[in-house]
Amino acid sequence: MSALKSNDSMVMPGATIGMVGGGQLGRMFAIAAMQMGYDVVIFCGSADEPAGQVATRTVVGDLLDHAVVSKFAKQCQVITLEFENIPAETIRWCSEFAPTYPSHHVLATAQDRLVEKTTFRDAGLAVTPYAAVDSAAGVGEFAEQHGWPVIVKTARSGYDGKGQHRLDGPSDAEAVPWESADSWIAEKWIPFEREASVVVARSTRGEVRCFPPFENDHRNHILDVSFCPSTLSPAQQQLATTIATRAADVLQLVGVLCVEFFVVDAETILINEVAPRPHNSGHLTIEACHTSQFEQHVRAVCGLPLGSTELRVGGAAMANLLGDLWGSQGQPPCWDRAVAVPSVSLHLYGKSDAKVGRKMGHLTATADSAAAAVATVQQARETL
Repeated sequence: MSALKSNDSMVMPGATIGMVGGGQLGRMFAIAAMQMGYDVVIFCGSADEPAGQVATRTVVGDLLDHAVVSKFAKQCQVITLEFENIPAETIRWCSEFAPTYPSHHVLATAQDRLVEKTTFRDAGLAVTPYAAVDSAAGVGEFAEQHGWPVIVKTARSGYDGKGQHRLDGPSDAEAVPWESADSWIAEKWIPFEREASVVVARSTRGEVRCFPPFENDHRNHILDVSFCPSTLSPAQQQLATTIATRAADVLQLVGVLCVEFFVVDAETILINEVAPRPHNSGHLTIEACHTSQFEQHVRAVCGLPLGSTELRVGGAAMANLLGDLWGSQGQPPCWDRAVAVPSVSLHLYGKSDAKVGRKMGHLTATADSAAAAVATVQQARETL
């Protein structure tokens, strides 16, 4: 843990926090902040977005409209954000009115996979081997060095597998819609043992705390189930938290950062991607830890002492609820079946339009062990 710095500008409960972005992450942040006594103003594109349904106030407008940004930011004592694809210029404008975390510099780094990986590589952190590419020929040159298959992604935007392609050979590379994006990154395919993530908080006081590593299972490039404690060895857990802490320091981040890892073997853990915000894999902290990732985000940006990240249960698991579960006419599942399973909690995000692959909510289960929690949360989801 980093040494604490004195901070005479703590933003105390009763103040107003601004949240740029109105999705489910902003919603859960607002719930945590308001529980602690803060007012929360959401800045988003429409009044019915998930966060706007629960916040104190909502400012609706274009994120690149300087006048609307000013109207929003003038109401706030501190400002934060819920998603890294918010324009960095918006965050820079916000910082002219109130302390804004993470900074537009952090956002600019996290918005470009090439810049992000280069930043961490140059800091001595292990990342997946990569190169900038713009054509099938470029991928072929990369594959000559690193072999097939190759993972190709748009350098900017894209999540949950969007804008990503697995290429097994030259013919696949020819089929990539290269003209659809300005820049692309090729990454070596990593035959990992498992995927894991660490959410680390770094406050305005210089205090740093990591949540225990979460182990993650994906389906169709979308996170399906996360659980904790992970099956990583103590040495792997220590390595993952050390890397996450170093990544937050390299970025000079204030707030929370999720570092996603490929666990290759007993000694090798590679950074896959980072997100300077609360993360889907950390949702289980609401029920499982003394301090949730959302409360920790509030504490970090307001300069309050960070809370304990220790588990208060033997194990916990989270299962995503996608729009696939809704009927062909948009009818919701029978939620009573899921919550009838003991120790299961239901979180719905207030989204009215259920689409295939869209995250609509999640279930969390707690138990004496991670394995029991996974079995319970999967049982509950299967009832739907």
